[in-house]
Amino acid sequence: MSMKQRLTDDMKAAMKAGEKDRLGVIRLINAAIKQREVDERIALDDAQVLAVLEKMVKQRKDSIAQYEAAGREDLAGVERAELAVIQGYLPEPLGDAELDALIDAAIAEAGTAGPQAMGKVMAAVKAAAAGRADMGAVSQRVKARLAG
Repeated sequence: MSMKQRLTDDMKAAMKAGEKDRLGVIRLINAAIKQREVDERIALDDAQVLAVLEKMVKQRKDSIAQYEAAGREDLAGVERAELAVIQGYLPEPLGDAELDALIDAAIAEAGTAGPQAMGKVMAAVKAAAAGRADMGAVSQRVKARLAG
């Protein structure tokens, strides 16, 4: 089942169960997907839907940090609830050992271990870890690994 079909089925189930908060988040996800489809005049596949979900997760995390800094715990709680629903559609995150193995394989594939290999290594890791790891943290790990 495709991600878009799963979202549609979950939206129907949330409507029937009267889960208004979950329904609202699923509608936000569908709206973001539809907006990208309209903007780019394409039908998104599962990998592109994952990219939309990753962007939404990043937005929610940024909002939570800003709300907490401003002392708005009520709004941060709403964002946390949305984040939990969105993360439910992402694949299981990679563990540290799995991520290190991916990075090592990408470095070996690039053939060079200096900082100049950063782009090649990140491209390989991003393709393998799509939706399963925070790319900002991955970038820091790759940079540290290439530097030392």
